[in-house]
Order: sequence, then C-alpha cells, then structure tokens
Amino acid sequence: QVQLVESGGGLVQAGGSLRLSCAASGRTFSNYAMGWFRQVPGKEREFVALINWRGDITSYAGSVKGRFTISRDNAKNTGYLRMNSLKAEDTAVYYCAADSRIPTVIAGKSDYWGQGTQVTVSS
Repeated sequence: QVQLVESGGGLVQAGGSLRLSCAASGRTFSNYAMGWFRQVPGKEREFVALINWRGDITSYAGSVKGRFTISRDNAKNTGYLRMNSLKAEDTAVYYCAADSRIPTVIAGKSDYWGQGTQVTVSS
C-alpha cells in the first residue's frame, strides 16, 4: 500500500520555476511507476509526466516537454516535478500518482493518488 502527499505548489510569476514534491509512504514505492497529472475546473485531468521505477524511462506531455523534468529519489521515497519557464496556462491543481503498471499510470488509472497541490502562474 502507498500513500502520496504532494507539496511545493504556490503562486509564481510567468517565467518562474517551482519544484513539486510527492512524498510516499509504504515499502513498495520504489517498485512503482510514478506520474504527474494536472486539472483545471471544467476540464479532464491531464497527463503531465511519467517516470518508471528505475528512473531510466520518462515521458512528457507535449505542452510541458522541454520545460518540466520528472525525477525520483527512491531512497527518500519521493518523486519530483521541476517546472521551469512557467506559463499562465500551467495553472492547475497538480496530482502525483503511483502504480505498478506504466500503462495504468499513463491512462490516469493509478491505484494511488495524492491530494493535489495548487500551482498558480500569474501573467
């Protein structure tokens, strides 16, 4: 079993940076793929980034490619999303997710989800 807690969200000016953290509890986290998603009111939850359990495979949505970097530190049971060159369009609630199956994470059907952290980018 895994529990996830996001942190690091806040208000930032366009062009600025934030690093989100996803702290996991549970001894199985290291063997789970991890993803980041975001959601705005009235919209479907959107895939942002994925990293496999070894950290050697990553995937990004086209809208964030080149600006966001997903990483993880299994020794700390923590995943990260570094967000650079933020745009107003990046404003959303960001969620981390974990699952043993990569396709399940990408599809937004992970077994485990955090509570979300608000990111607001002012233009």
